Amino acid sequence: MGISGLELCRRFYAEVVGPLIDVPHSAALIGRGSEVLGFDDDMSPDHNCEARVVLFVEDAAWSPPEVPGEFLGRTTLLEVHTLEAFFTQQLGFDPSAGLAVQDWFTIPEQHLLILTAGEVFHDDLGLQAVRDRLAYYPDDVWRYLMIAAWWRVHPEMNLAGRAGYVGDELGSALIGAHLVDGLMRVCFLIERQYAPYAKWFGTAFARLACGPELLPILCAVVQADGWQDREKALMAAYEAVGTLHNERGITAPVELGIEQMWNRPFKVVWGDFPRALSDRISDPEVRAIADRWPVGGIERVRDQFWKPADRLKVAAFFG
Repeated sequence: MGISGLELCRRFYAEVVGPLIDVPHSAALIGRGSEVLGFDDDMSPDHNCEARVVLFVEDAAWSPPEVPGEFLGRTTLLEVHTLEAFFTQQLGFDPSAGLAVQDWFTIPEQHLLILTAGEVFHDDLGLQAVRDRLAYYPDDVWRYLMIAAWWRVHPEMNLAGRAGYVGDELGSALIGAHLVDGLMRVCFLIERQYAPYAKWFGTAFARLACGPELLPILCAVVQADGWQDREKALMAAYEAVGTLHNERGITAPVELGIEQMWNRPFKVVWGDFPRALSDRISDPEVRAIADRWPVGGIERVRDQFWKPADRLKVAAFFG
C-alpha cells in the first residue's frame, strides 16, 4: 500500500500545516475514516485518499491559511473546529467537563472509538485530555455493559439446536452467527477495547490479544455443516470465552457447566457471569440502572440510536 494514511497525515501536518499556524492550536487525525483506525489498505485508504488534518483553535472565527491542494500525490483537507464545537457535533454534548453515567450508556461505541483512535500531532489546547476522558468506560459502566453482553448470548444458546431440530438449518446458522457476534463483543469488553462498526469488526477482533486463539473456535460455529456440529462448536466457543473471563480475574471465578434446558436434547455451556458481575457494581447510579433496566436490550437500543441528536432521546431511559 505504500505510506499509511496515518503517516501521510502526520507528515502533512509536520511539513505543511504546522509551519503555517501562528496561533495556539491542537492538531490530529481523528474522527471518520479507516485510516484513523489503522485499517486502511489499497481498497480503503480511506475513500478520498486524503492527506487530512483536523485542526482545533480557540476562536471559531479564525481564518485558516491556504494549503496546497495536493501532498505526496493525495488531495488535501484541513478541517478547522473549536474543541467544544467538534465534540458537541460528534457526541451531542461537550465532554470536556466529564461524563455522566447516562452519557456513557448513550454514546455508540463506534463514536467513542473514532474519537480516541488516530493520533494527536500537536496539542496546545488540551485535545488529548478530552480523549483521555473518553478512553474507556468507567469500571462499573464496563461491568454493566458486560452483563448486557453476556445476556445477549445466554437466552439463545439452546436455540441453534432447537431451530435445527425442526429442519431449519438456515435459522440455526443465523442464530449461531448471532451468538458468535455476541461472544466477540464480550471479548472486546474483557480486553477493554472499543469495537468498530461491521466492516472492521472481525479485523479488529483478530488483533485482540485473545483473537488468534479464539478465531478458529468461533469460525467453527459459522462454518458448521449441521446443527449438531454447530451445537458442539458453540459449547466450545462459550467455554473458551468464559475461561478467558475467569483467567482475567474480572470477577470471582465462575463455574462453567453443561445444561439441557427444560430437559430438551440441546446442550449448552452455562456460567452465571451476569450475577458475578452484578455483585461487583458499587456505583449507585449504575446499580439503579442494573436493577431496573431489562439487561440484554441496551446494546440493541444503542445500535438503533446512533446519531448524536438521538442520544438525548435514549438518555431519558437512564434518568
